[in-house]
Amino acid sequence: MDEEQTSRLFELADLILAVGRQIHASKESASAGFAAGSWTPLESAVMRFIDRNPGTTASAAAEATQLISSNFSRAVRGLEKKGVVRREADPHDGRRIRLYPTARAQDNLRQLRGIWSRLLDGVIADPAQIDAVTSVLRRIETQLGARARAATAPQRQEPL
Repeated sequence: MDEEQTSRLFELADLILAVGRQIHASKESASAGFAAGSWTPLESAVMRFIDRNPGTTASAAAEATQLISSNFSRAVRGLEKKGVVRREADPHDGRRIRLYPTARAQDNLRQLRGIWSRLLDGVIADPAQIDAVTSVLRRIETQLGARARAATAPQRQEPL
């Protein structure tokens, strides 16, 4: 990769982080009306995965969010304390725990949808541009997740 491409990619990552901080801050400034109050970035990542994958196992959610076990457990405990996540034993394997969003989580998601939609309203007005940016960001998220999983997967050794 040449220096110009390195600079472009660095700028992209830096802008994604800056926008993410502003979006997170908008949620925090609105947290007085937010049912579950203030959330850590780790809790937000875990909640996002559970919302999109209700009934997920704790191990699948920890892997998908790329959190070590202790940080993941702390985030889930915080979300349970806020009343937005519930644990249930897997009906087929009592040793396995399933994670579900609660009704309060759904209320929070509706509030968050309003907060973030108002924040971004008018920033990009053209629906086609919104769809294009969303598509690119989704692809970045998917590919980075795949790379992270590949990097942590046990390496297969070819037989000698």
